[in-house]
Amino acid sequence: MQQLNRTNTAISETQPIKVIQFGEGNFLRAFVEPAFQKLNQEVGFNAGIAVVQPIDKGMVSMLNDQDGLYTLFTKGIKDGKEVEGKELITNIVKGVDPYTDFDQYLELAKEQHLQFIISNTTEAGIAYVATDTPDMKPPSSFPAKLTVLLYKRYTHFKGAVDKGLTLIPCELINYNSDTLRKIILDYIAQWKLEDGFKNWLLNACTFHNTLVDRIVPGYPRDQIETYNAQLDYKDNLIVSAETFFLWVIEGDETLKEKLPFHKTDLDVKIVKDMQPFRTRKVRILNGAHTAMVPFSILYGNKTVKESVDEGFTGPFIRTLVQDEIIPTLDMDQAELEAFANAVFDRFRNPFIIHQLASIALNSISKFKVRVLPSLLEFAKIKKRLPLHTVFAFACLIRFYKGSYKGQELPVNDDAEIVNEMRFIWQSDDYDEISRAVLSKNEYWGEDLTQITGLKDRIAKALRSIDEQGIKEGFTTFKNTK
Repeated sequence: MQQLNRTNTAISETQPIKVIQFGEGNFLRAFVEPAFQKLNQEVGFNAGIAVVQPIDKGMVSMLNDQDGLYTLFTKGIKDGKEVEGKELITNIVKGVDPYTDFDQYLELAKEQHLQFIISNTTEAGIAYVATDTPDMKPPSSFPAKLTVLLYKRYTHFKGAVDKGLTLIPCELINYNSDTLRKIILDYIAQWKLEDGFKNWLLNACTFHNTLVDRIVPGYPRDQIETYNAQLDYKDNLIVSAETFFLWVIEGDETLKEKLPFHKTDLDVKIVKDMQPFRTRKVRILNGAHTAMVPFSILYGNKTVKESVDEGFTGPFIRTLVQDEIIPTLDMDQAELEAFANAVFDRFRNPFIIHQLASIALNSISKFKVRVLPSLLEFAKIKKRLPLHTVFAFACLIRFYKGSYKGQELPVNDDAEIVNEMRFIWQSDDYDEISRAVLSKNEYWGEDLTQITGLKDRIAKALRSIDEQGIKEGFTTFKNTK
């Protein structure tokens, strides 16, 4: 079997470089490349991608060995049915390692057709490193490397406005492009670069906050022979992903003209404000995950798929989302319902095994951000407590006792929190346990004993969980005033 490359596949044509992508990892190769490839195929976008390795150790050499080619496999559930796909990605023109060839990196700044900078350097990547200087080859941080590249472009094209770039970071932090722009401006000030460059950055370039959403397991090591059997070439860079795809980008009509995703069937939303979409994802997808974990582990489930398929826990989780989270969100209800249905399809994906124990990390802080706002908003709007969410909250508190029915629980949190919660659980008084936990401002950002009825309901739920188990305990809790 021949190695995958352009010679062996007779794919010699490449597009002009319109995109520089910082990051060569699984996520970007399963997200950005197929998105731009669809633009090329369906809209005649004619965009090639130059991939920059953002850290010293990376995969650019492997990418170049295959002339930028690799295979993307997608699998998932859509409308209750299993769907899968296979695509050869061909739009990477070159891979550049600035650590071994800094001059080649700077040459990218001179590309006539360059329009976009896209990145995913992990959440830690958009960071200011005070020791970075403009004469380092390269600077250590991604923003410093980018500042050097932008400055090179500014000077090469003598500040031409039409050579400004569109910057679309994909790191999973809120206001990612705003943060990136601020750090670049900090470097401009620290390095005493001229005002003309600063003005070019602010007026000729545009920055766009984003939300990205796709589960990418990456290289399917445990099933690689099954994947290899579907190919007639040897591919060392196979990447697997779910079928679901969502890219929300803050922008205006000008950006829509630059990136005509609306002419494809990809779910790319260019919107004035992405925060409602971020809230939707955090409250529904992440919120369901977080509410599910302690509740479902205590019940006896092991995986997310098992949790949503099981006859009791599945309807419980769906009701929590449909009746208690969605009504608190100020968005089109039909769109929220469609998103929630897609989330449950993703949870049922048989090709992605999510162990509940592996996502139990830092459950208290996750609950505060992802679930508690829905509980509080529901109580504010409906003038009553959301029963399923409150019971899930009680399960979270019970989970932190550390054991249940003789079994150790996979509690994984800051040692101080774990020790505090186990100290609280030395009491046999459920009312006192409820009061002690809910009153911790440092956990929840406020004293939750002030929420009418919450302390008493949590105490009753804790008692029913211990005395009757999860299923029967919930029935008793639900029917008890």
